[in-house]
Amino acid sequence: MAKKTSDPRKWKPATLGIHGVDRVEHAHFAVSTPIVHTSNYYFNTTQEVYDFMKAKSEGKVIREHEYGRYGNPTQAECERKLAAVEGAERAVLFSSGMSAVILTLMTFMRRDGHIIFTSDCYRQTRDFASNLLAEFGIEVSLVDPTAEAIEKAIKPNTNIIFTESPTNPYLRCLDLAAVVKVAKQHKVKTIIDATLATPFNIRPLDMGVDVVIHSATKYLGGHNDLLAGVTLGSDKLMNDVYRMQRMIGATPGPLTSFLLERGLKTFGLRMKHHNEAGLVVAKMLESHPKIEKVWYPGLPSHPDHKIAMEQMKGFGSVVTFLVKGDDARTRKFIDALELYLITPSLGGSESLVTQMWMMSFFDYPEEYRKKIGMSDNLVRIALGLEDVDDLIADLQQALDKI
Repeated sequence: MAKKTSDPRKWKPATLGIHGVDRVEHAHFAVSTPIVHTSNYYFNTTQEVYDFMKAKSEGKVIREHEYGRYGNPTQAECERKLAAVEGAERAVLFSSGMSAVILTLMTFMRRDGHIIFTSDCYRQTRDFASNLLAEFGIEVSLVDPTAEAIEKAIKPNTNIIFTESPTNPYLRCLDLAAVVKVAKQHKVKTIIDATLATPFNIRPLDMGVDVVIHSATKYLGGHNDLLAGVTLGSDKLMNDVYRMQRMIGATPGPLTSFLLERGLKTFGLRMKHHNEAGLVVAKMLESHPKIEKVWYPGLPSHPDHKIAMEQMKGFGSVVTFLVKGDDARTRKFIDALELYLITPSLGGSESLVTQMWMMSFFDYPEEYRKKIGMSDNLVRIALGLEDVDDLIADLQQALDKI
């Protein structure tokens, strides 16, 4: 291969998503990453097994793969590019975003420890924190998504701060520099779920965060056709995460890894569209007389607009808002939409719409839903890759019907 004259670490996300930092030669010199469908890898002699095991016990690598649960060449290529896009030393790929969240927490949590979660976080993460961690003897605090609230919650046994930025569904943005400063003062590990931001819009590791997690199902895959999660950080920390993954086995298949790696090739292009569409649609909704309130970090009305402007390149394509009216009026609006599919998730090529209380919090008592802001008229849209004019026209015609 030709010698590089430029520093690949200075390449932009669109380039890194295609090439990574160090290009790897594929079998048969294929341009696209081969899909390696196998559950195990053979050795020619028992001496090869002995040499492999001895090298592995000494922390050396003389061949990459032995068993499918421990890794796959297609998965390894995808992890290499994910790490490059995030600016991480290593990425560990999982079978879903929640497996990445839970197994990463299980890697670093300790019995009798204390973990701080910010309250406006993904529903399943919140359930794991509130309902299951106590079974492991771990104390949990749910606090407002601010550095001040996090610092007030720190105790002598606190060892993890887990947060999201932006959060879901209110898109709160944390002052990550302030959170990192607090964490380092108290020697606490920081873990952030940056799914809604993506490494295109923010690079938490560059700001001192220890570990970054993404639901790769969303923007990184980008086509609503796969489930995957990824945890990224230093080699040292990711070695610990990888050992947990080897034990539990939440490993993505080779086809999923291939689809995700292919999605990364258009990541930069897609994010430019998502960022542009999100801002245009958020402004349109905020000016509409039938919309009560809009949450979008790119709007000056958002409570964290200043922080978002300082630390983010763009704000993505998720817009959350209140329809003026009750549950019936909100349902009528959603049912009148023609381009937006009624379904959870975000970050794909198709635009999606969710009435939050019904789709994500249906099994919660009404009193609790209202306490955490899941009112009947709260709607979240996740814009896809359709023409922005068509998306706006569809919203307008649906609003006209209520």
